[in-house]
Amino acid sequence: MARRLPRPHPFDVRIAVGGLLGGLLLWGVGLGMRPASEATVLVPGAWPLLLPLVVMSACELLRQSAPHIALPVATLALVADLFTQGSLATLLMFTDVMYAAVLYGTPAAARRIPWVTGMLTVVATVVPYALLRTSEALLIGVATGVVSFGPASTGLIVRNHREAAVSARLRAEQTALLAEMDRTQAVVAERARVARELHDMVANHLSAIAIHSSAALSLDNPQTSRDALAVIRENSVEGLSEMRRLIGILRDDSGDREPSAAPTLEGLDALVATARANGLDATLDAGYGEGLPAPVGMAAYRIVQESLTNALKHAGDGRVTVTLEQDSHSLRIAVTSPYGDRDGPRAPGSGAGLVGMRERAALLHGTFEAGPEDSENGKIWAVRASLPVAEGESE
Repeated sequence: MARRLPRPHPFDVRIAVGGLLGGLLLWGVGLGMRPASEATVLVPGAWPLLLPLVVMSACELLRQSAPHIALPVATLALVADLFTQGSLATLLMFTDVMYAAVLYGTPAAARRIPWVTGMLTVVATVVPYALLRTSEALLIGVATGVVSFGPASTGLIVRNHREAAVSARLRAEQTALLAEMDRTQAVVAERARVARELHDMVANHLSAIAIHSSAALSLDNPQTSRDALAVIRENSVEGLSEMRRLIGILRDDSGDREPSAAPTLEGLDALVATARANGLDATLDAGYGEGLPAPVGMAAYRIVQESLTNALKHAGDGRVTVTLEQDSHSLRIAVTSPYGDRDGPRAPGSGAGLVGMRERAALLHGTFEAGPEDSENGKIWAVRASLPVAEGESE
């Protein structure tokens, strides 16, 4: 089955019609490029130049859609036009076809055509001059260059400029896309950070409130209820203070209140004391030096805080131990508690605690693991994390 030619571009149709009408007008008034006596015509009269004119107009229809077909046919039409009086319209349309073949053709054709036409121009300049030995012979090379090499090189220049513009636009779009991806990732990371802070600050206090409120409601003992309400009040006040600190961090325009300092390892004693007040038999064995990086100290504090919260909700009866050890490379954290076998936690939870602790360790390129282990005192739940310490920032 024969392959159909592509549909001409509307602009090419206008060029072809304009060139054909212009050539017919020149033919109608009897204007040719050479006198009839100087033209070698196969058919007497001015009619023969119409055939190359019509063929060249048809080639203009394919200047964008099929330049690989248009240029060879246009070259044959130009050669045929040399044996007639010649039409200026045919010559001009050939230069446009040559230009379009480089501009719209394949990259290989765009490189090859200017090189071939340049060589033809050199040959058309050197050979006639060598044979005729007259300066007028150089005009043959000039005419060849104007008709072939000039349009081809112009098409190559325009093509290079277009490709450079397209490349610049693509780079700009890629830069904008990367910027949008960075912005989206920054927003997601900030939301995750806020979620971790909110969970770590509030979960501990609300878990204690839930457990002690349940005790106050279930036991008909005034003293027990009074002690539970005291713990509830203390955790409510501390939780409200933590919430205010977080709101102060999030509100950049709140100039009337400075947020309190972020928690550090210096607050571990108070944190463990609060855990004891909430009902945990918790002990602290902290061995770390001065000058820990602030992100490491805060991450360690939050990991211990969340581990104590989980122990409050899930651990069985027994001692909860918090151990911190530091060497020249890392700060190691271990929180162990009796493995609870109860049907459910003493306070509801979101299940995001372990995820948050793992994220905090990963952000500092540390390690984190949590799960049941066997020990001398039976089955325990152990949370272990190792946070790298930058060299020179610890003592």
